[in-house]
Amino acid sequence: MKITVIGAGAIGGNLARKLSLAGHEVQVADARGAGAVAAEVLETGARAVPLDESVQDRDAIVLAIPFGVAGKLADLFAAVPEGTVVIDTSNYYPHLNGRIEEVEDGGTVESVYTSRLLGRPVVKAWNAALAETQRTRGVPAGTAGRIAIPVAGDSESAKKVAMGLVDDTGFDPYDAGSLADSWRQQPMGPAYCTELTLDELPAALAAADRVKDAAVRDSMLERFAALPGNPTPDDVVEMNRAAHR
Repeated sequence: MKITVIGAGAIGGNLARKLSLAGHEVQVADARGAGAVAAEVLETGARAVPLDESVQDRDAIVLAIPFGVAGKLADLFAAVPEGTVVIDTSNYYPHLNGRIEEVEDGGTVESVYTSRLLGRPVVKAWNAALAETQRTRGVPAGTAGRIAIPVAGDSESAKKVAMGLVDDTGFDPYDAGSLADSWRQQPMGPAYCTELTLDELPAALAAADRVKDAAVRDSMLERFAALPGNPTPDDVVEMNRAAHR
């Protein structure tokens, strides 16, 4: 497939490397310019391109950008064909993104908000796993204990594409329902960054509670402060799991 990853940080860099390694033709674009894409992001064959040249003739576009900034890309996406699958990986944290009333008090689901800003449908994927989990813990399909990643969206065909790409990056894709249901994989629910298998993930999604999960999210800085110095990914995963026991 022809894929563009917009954003070359930890998540975007991981996906560019893994999707290239899986045999896809991958372009990487960054708002800071093609020169801002680190060499290691391109080491498996991805190619850095200017942002304004990145979205044409693509089968899929992955948004690995901060939550709340998708509106800045609306003009760029206005000419993107309807059949191009757009995948959102972002998460809302008020202490990082600033308080967004429509999400915080209006109850708008994160990726529904992103879809409105962008002016087109999106699929939600790869948001519910730590960057380090994505970088180091992907394994071939059929491997025992393979970590599952929820995928939510309103188009079954678009969701199927996203799920195939999740599989290509080393994780079991799980159909988590509509985009409106994707609040169940947002921070800091039982399914968020807890490294569950395909058998375990459905119950965790079902156990999500919007009020409780938002409170857990908002206590994250205090919980991080209680971890040992230089916490490992395992420490963070255990912290997230413990919040829902």
